[in-house]
Amino acid sequence: MFVEAIDKVSNYTRPIHTIMRTYGGKQIIAGAATMFFVNNLGYAVTCKHVVDMLIASENINQQYAAFKAERDRLPNDSKYKSNLKGLELKYKFTPETVIQIKITFVDAVDQMSGFTMHLHPTLDLAILKLNDFKKVMYTDVAVFKKNGAEIKQGETMCRLGFPFPEFTNFRFNEAADDIEWTAEGVTHSPRFPIDGMVTRFLADPSGIVGIELSTPGLKGQSGGPLFNKSGYVCGMQSSTKHLHLGFDLIETEILINNKLKKVTDYSFIHLGQCVHVDQIKAFLDEHKIMYNEED
Repeated sequence: MFVEAIDKVSNYTRPIHTIMRTYGGKQIIAGAATMFFVNNLGYAVTCKHVVDMLIASENINQQYAAFKAERDRLPNDSKYKSNLKGLELKYKFTPETVIQIKITFVDAVDQMSGFTMHLHPTLDLAILKLNDFKKVMYTDVAVFKKNGAEIKQGETMCRLGFPFPEFTNFRFNEAADDIEWTAEGVTHSPRFPIDGMVTRFLADPSGIVGIELSTPGLKGQSGGPLFNKSGYVCGMQSSTKHLHLGFDLIETEILINNKLKKVTDYSFIHLGQCVHVDQIKAFLDEHKIMYNEED
């Protein structure tokens, strides 16, 4: 049903790759989010919580750079360990504290000096403008559904994103005590679509703001487009709601490999939540950003 639509949407949907590490280890944690472009001027739509992470990364990296500068000035004497402990307390570093985050926009533009952002005041919605590029690397732009009121309960739709990061082009530079991108390794992760039925609509005092689907939006798909079988964008994946079904099994005996075993299982349904297309277009209109609609 969505074969041609996925090919179309893939032309303007791009991953945001992240790498991070905590104070307690050298292991690099890879992650991803999604954005999609609405015109050839470098404007993309994504989730506000994704942009919040981009903003937080700069502060986190600056804080660790300041910590390293102080740490490197500590005398290497019998008091080093206690002085280091005091420095860790000053910066509130624990083994679980994230101390570095590096981000790259994959196959978006040839170069950039940074980005400009617009954050929606109430919805998990943001606009990114990539700055000072010479060439865009995406080959098409989103086409939005013209009349969002035509979206009906029971309609099947699809989302596209990058929930399973398989890129490996990064390393921990022990000499520099830093994480960094490399020219070696796998640079991409496969796109991943997931369909679902429109179950309910989400509303606030202003009216309909979101679309709920019968299947979850997966981590890494945040900021990815929700589209119909014709490839028209109907919304943007934002979050997943977890509802308790009440079909719980508590210390229930079942037969596993010909042996009776007691199991406990709490059942939930996971429902994707998407920002409604009308809200996305209204936000783009507010900031006078050009976009396309279906004919």
